[in-house]
Amino acid sequence: MRHGVAALPAWLVVLVAAVAAERLAELVVSVRHSRWARARGGVEHGRGHYPVMVALHTALLAGVLVEVAVAGRAFVPVVGWSALCAVVLLQGLRWWCVRSLGPRWNTRVIVVPGLPLVRRGPYRWLRHPNYLVVAAEGVALPLVHGAWLTALVFTAANAAVLTVRLRVENAALGLTG
Repeated sequence: MRHGVAALPAWLVVLVAAVAAERLAELVVSVRHSRWARARGGVEHGRGHYPVMVALHTALLAGVLVEVAVAGRAFVPVVGWSALCAVVLLQGLRWWCVRSLGPRWNTRVIVVPGLPLVRRGPYRWLRHPNYLVVAAEGVALPLVHGAWLTALVFTAANAAVLTVRLRVENAALGLTG
């Protein structure tokens, strides 16, 4: 340790960077899908919470690295390897959601009037499967290297943001409850 800060394992930095790159890829897809939706009369709902979501997801990535470095969190193999497997699996589930919604998937809430709800992929069984993926990843990614405080804080903050997001999205889609 130097000045109270532990060295970050290079593999953890690579993992967090890979997740960040995946998020950037999502944003590229989201911009393309936003254009598609707007060209078809899509209307955006709930813009106010979007910057908070972006900040929260950015804080998750930074929090993992900061907590491990500052608090000197140890890698616990049984937890770390299980969490890493979960993170990898969750990326596949996330992209299944994206693929299932096709051009209607977006990081924003943009609804094209008159289109029916998607009922394929995981949307056959769940109304908002991508948010389950986000919640699970918010626990799994930090736990890869013992950043339990980041997992806890993200989970609480994400629950608050998702409360708003789900209300906005359900209203925009004409869903109740």
